[in-house]
Amino acid sequence: MIDGLKSISRRRALGLIGGALAAPAYIRDLHAAEVTMRLSHMLPPVSPMHREVLEPWAQEISEKSDGRIDLQIFPAMQLGGSPQQLSDQVRDGIADIAWTLIVYTPGRFPLSETASLPFMVTNAEQTSVALHKFMEEMGGEEYSGHGLKPLAFHVHAPGKFHMRESAVETAADMQGRAIRAPNENLGKALDILGAEPVFFPVTEMTVGLANGVIDGTLLPYEVVPVYKLQELTSIHCAAPSGGRGMYANSFNVIMNQRVYEGLPGDLRTLIDEQSGVDFARRIGANFDAFEEVGRKLCEDQGNTFVEIAADEVETWREMVQPVTDEWVEMLNERGIDGAAAVARLDALIDAESA
Repeated sequence: MIDGLKSISRRRALGLIGGALAAPAYIRDLHAAEVTMRLSHMLPPVSPMHREVLEPWAQEISEKSDGRIDLQIFPAMQLGGSPQQLSDQVRDGIADIAWTLIVYTPGRFPLSETASLPFMVTNAEQTSVALHKFMEEMGGEEYSGHGLKPLAFHVHAPGKFHMRESAVETAADMQGRAIRAPNENLGKALDILGAEPVFFPVTEMTVGLANGVIDGTLLPYEVVPVYKLQELTSIHCAAPSGGRGMYANSFNVIMNQRVYEGLPGDLRTLIDEQSGVDFARRIGANFDAFEEVGRKLCEDQGNTFVEIAADEVETWREMVQPVTDEWVEMLNERGIDGAAAVARLDALIDAESA
């Protein structure tokens, strides 16, 4: 009897040992990911960028890594600070990855900010691909000196005039109009065209439109749902599709260089495969799709749509050329061939839209 009990005990012990030896694959599923990273951005979780781009991207990285990477997203600056500090937060390790608006740190990343000059956009997808290729060619050191690894560059769809009461079809229509500028260079351009540029934060912009302090704003349709621009404005004026739009701000997805280099080789390869020009194209295509949603809201509101004549747009391009010339000089002062940089980005945009 005792020998039988000993035999059973031995079998149970061997079974437990065997189970422990066979368990790692199962236990891995129960344990935390091998690498946990934090992605920070400025927009609320209901924003299209969060829902349609960043969340699916994070999920794909998790799935393709068999759960070894857990990319946690912190929207609406939940890690603290302001949108202007996002690149610093990645550099300092507060966040591992961030999606940022480049013009929020004016002059820090001038090559990638070049896409925010007037009339450097066709649509979001084409221009995003062109910008990313441009940065691969010419911008290699712009981020490495800040301890950052770029994962993608992109732009939003062309900005349009959203006006309270009267249309903008010619430069004469802008005379004396208070119009919110989306960045410093567009502020200079609006000034040349005769408008009075105003630099309101977007949250204050809505109040400014509601009380008549400003007559209009320059933004893509993509932001219409968030700020209810279809109710605050009644006329939407845009350059013809297929040509150059008034402007587009440039964005990046950046990663802490040390974190990237500290990943196992196969996970670095995975990050590379999920980033780059294909990711830029994907983001740009999504921004083009976001545009249709905002425009439909303006249509449903019964608002008026105006297409600015192509020859008028070309006249504006010539008028605001000094803004680009000034940017070229700034790049020259930083040891960059400014004329070559602007010409190359311009050529890549043309090539993508051909």
